[in-house]
Amino acid sequence: MHNIQERTIDASATEVGALLDLLGGPRDRVWPAQDWPRLVLDAGLAVGSRGGHGRIGYAVTAYEPGRRVRFAFAPGLGMHGYHEFLITPDGPERCRITHTAEGRMEGRMRLMWPLVIRWLHEALLHDAFDNVQRATTGRLPHPARWSLRVRVLRRALGRGPRQGPGRTA
Repeated sequence: MHNIQERTIDASATEVGALLDLLGGPRDRVWPAQDWPRLVLDAGLAVGSRGGHGRIGYAVTAYEPGRRVRFAFAPGLGMHGYHEFLITPDGPERCRITHTAEGRMEGRMRLMWPLVIRWLHEALLHDAFDNVQRATTGRLPHPARWSLRVRVLRRALGRGPRQGPGRTA
């Protein structure tokens, strides 16, 4: 698996990095918990902290405040590798937020990733990027829209339509 999702945000890397530093905590404004399983970390955003979201478990293996956080997938998940958020400056009032998932699948994950998880994963990330853009710029001219595939998968998994205000399925 090699999956990269990214978005350019019209805000400074410092401002977006400050949001990243709240990930998984009580004041988290990045994670789209209104529509997806909440991200929980047992010791907050710190190396060694364990947690995850829904059935996907992981541990924090690297953390550079305001810039980068890397998570290693939990053993037994069928996913061997990591995923990470990275903030890269692109001028004084612009930056890029990138999420990379890298690893090897085994067992049932060889089928689950391409058929189910990849699509949900990408939708969740674009919802998170929407949250970052909304929190830092106060606007969201083009909100992410879930594909038909994502809407069908969510319905099949009992998750249903979006829950947040102003959201469309």
